[in-house]
Amino acid sequence: MIKAVLFDLDGTLLDTNELIINSFKHVFENILRIHVSEVEITKYFGMPLNSSFKDYTDSRIDELVVAYREYNEERHDTMCDAFNGVKELLDKLKDMGIKIGIVTSKRKLLAERGMRIAGILEYMDVIITPECTENHKPHGEPALKACSELNVLPSEAIMVGDSHFDIMCGKNAGCQTCAVEYTVLPIETLVSQKPDYFIKTPEQLVEIVKNINVA
Repeated sequence: MIKAVLFDLDGTLLDTNELIINSFKHVFENILRIHVSEVEITKYFGMPLNSSFKDYTDSRIDELVVAYREYNEERHDTMCDAFNGVKELLDKLKDMGIKIGIVTSKRKLLAERGMRIAGILEYMDVIITPECTENHKPHGEPALKACSELNVLPSEAIMVGDSHFDIMCGKNAGCQTCAVEYTVLPIETLVSQKPDYFIKTPEQLVEIVKNINVA
């Protein structure tokens, strides 16, 4: 029985993929003076920024995070629309009495701002950001925190995301998991984590939740 759906935010509900890629490129090309391919950049989707930059430097991580955030926040508000079908999905989940949570690596202020701009903030029953937990994705703690605040068991929740870190987080928490096929990551990256379900569009999640509850 599914009582709650936990969503990643960027790349799952909000189409911020281009913004994130451009923000990473800005840091790599203008601060570190290196070229990093888009495919390599997508490996860090869903991961906190501090961890993302560890592969490239030990001493300049704080500088890189500041540069990323400055570039990203200057452009954020014009590049954070909801994917087609997201509002319809959230409406249907609410009609079914399903609790809805966000489990994101995005800071609280920007996460809430993005959802407000996209018109989906009011749907959320809980929002878990990096400020809320000691451990972050792919650790299970963020999903466990969401379940606790929603008063549901992990087995009663499904974690939905566009990144392998989302699927790992859900599995590590004991939730069911669903990967989105509209991810910009190589699909093999998500397949390797063996999520319980895949969806091609947001609204396909409705039937999955219904079928789980019937079963």
